[in-house]
Amino acid sequence: MSENKSTHLRTIKSFVKRAGRVTERQQHALDNLKPMYGVETNKTIDINKLFANNGAIIVEVGFGMGQSLLTCAVNNPQHNYIGIEVHEAGVGALLADIDVSQLSNLKVIHDDAVQVFKDNIVDDTLDGIQIFFPDPWHKKRHHKRRLIQTAFVELLVKKLKAGGFIHIATDWENYAEHILMVCNAIPHLINQSSQNTYVPRPASRPMTKYEKRGERLGHGVWDLVFYKK
Repeated sequence: MSENKSTHLRTIKSFVKRAGRVTERQQHALDNLKPMYGVETNKTIDINKLFANNGAIIVEVGFGMGQSLLTCAVNNPQHNYIGIEVHEAGVGALLADIDVSQLSNLKVIHDDAVQVFKDNIVDDTLDGIQIFFPDPWHKKRHHKRRLIQTAFVELLVKKLKAGGFIHIATDWENYAEHILMVCNAIPHLINQSSQNTYVPRPASRPMTKYEKRGERLGHGVWDLVFYKK
């Protein structure tokens, strides 16, 4: 990675860490459940020792309150999932839900995804990466804060096994166009769309309640799926 790209990854934040309200349930989970379902980032993560089976390992970046990721894990017990999120409320909510569901195929990382991919995940180890509805930073002057930039996608590609996928979904057309341009320009990625554009929503991505509401209102959602050569 060039020095300019490395600097971009270090200095541009794609999120604002707001002091949102954390419920009693979420705080209890944060205080008590991380040893069981959390993954520490003070060292390189041995991906193959996180789970009891040899199933595919898929990382979700920015899982919000975790409902879609939880659904993925429940519906696909043969796959293993790792969710990365910076906001305490979402991390606490998902930890609590994992405990209730007694899932063994879902782990949580409470940290900045860019730093986790840079410092903690070994190259060529992941089967898939999914990023659903990242912050679009819709004002033009804030576009530099968008998570999906060339340097970050190139970093993700390094972490994928050959044949591994990146699946991104957004409900902002301008952001979809930007993501398409970035990913189509990366030589190691193959667009699953035969037209090198977008794909219908894969069955593997749960539809959120907000997406259902947007669909009723005529709002669009764009799914992009790329595979590593």
